[in-house]
Amino acid sequence: MNPMPTERRPLVVGIGGTTRPNSSTEKALKCALEHARDLGAETILFGGAELAALPSFNPEVKERTAEEVAFVEAVRRADSVIIASPGYHGGVSGLVKNAIDLLEDLRDDTRVYLDGRAVGCIITAAGWQGCNTTLGALRSIVHALRGWPTPLGVTLNTAGVSLFAEDGSCKDEGIRDALQTLAEQSLQLCSAQLARSVPA
Repeated sequence: MNPMPTERRPLVVGIGGTTRPNSSTEKALKCALEHARDLGAETILFGGAELAALPSFNPEVKERTAEEVAFVEAVRRADSVIIASPGYHGGVSGLVKNAIDLLEDLRDDTRVYLDGRAVGCIITAAGWQGCNTTLGALRSIVHALRGWPTPLGVTLNTAGVSLFAEDGSCKDEGIRDALQTLAEQSLQLCSAQLARSVPA
């Protein structure tokens, strides 16, 4: 994929990670965001530390913390989103799901929830069964939020293997290529939307 035009840089927001610093989930997300930046996008990462700072979502609470406001505003401005979650017992982790639940604050927006935006889905799990069931669950969540899951969803089986180096780089060429493809697909819909928004 060629670099994006420079009229306006698309914004890609990354959401994901675990409470463990430098988790494989967050490293995979960072690899995808890095490629999006190489293609000309602006990126914002809400990794494990940022997600852990979000209170448990309560729709009855009207006052949001500074961390919640920053998260919702970033997604509100986003042209596309990439979500990375570990597979816990066949589903999305509570940490990531809590952040997704907070997007209920976008329900009254003109562009409601994730409407019209490409959403890349990355799953890490210790086994293929957990990878596949969690990817299906995350895609269903994205559909419920009116987003467009990218054609490629990336699953990483972390059972007994180290997929990333200490510096965060991916040691597996196939996985690196898949993460880059996912980033490219998340930007392709952005390109079409931005082109339509430019006056003739």
